Amino acid sequence: MDITDVRIRKLSNTESKMKAIVSVTFDNAFVVHDIKVVEGQRGLFVAMPSKKTPDGEFRDVAHPISMAARESIQNAVLAAYEVAIESEHDDKKEAAAETE
Repeated sequence: MDITDVRIRKLSNTESKMKAIVSVTFDNAFVVHDIKVVEGQRGLFVAMPSKKTPDGEFRDVAHPISMAARESIQNAVLAAYEVAIESEHDDKKEAAAETE
């Protein structure tokens, strides 16, 4: 199964540990929404969509079965996130240059 699209929705609260909400499309046929990019103690990581259970625990709604699938999703999501961050920085530089 190939990852055919990754859509990043960055969050505006820069103080939050959650940096973005992501949708990942597989084979142009199946999409998983609400994947999260989170800032952890050892850097950014990807958290799968989850649901709160009646006892207060969070359980993944969808998740990869193999480590290879998890790494593939994480690499694609974090690469797309980095591109989104770079694009934002470039846009800010252009805006600043235009006001000078």
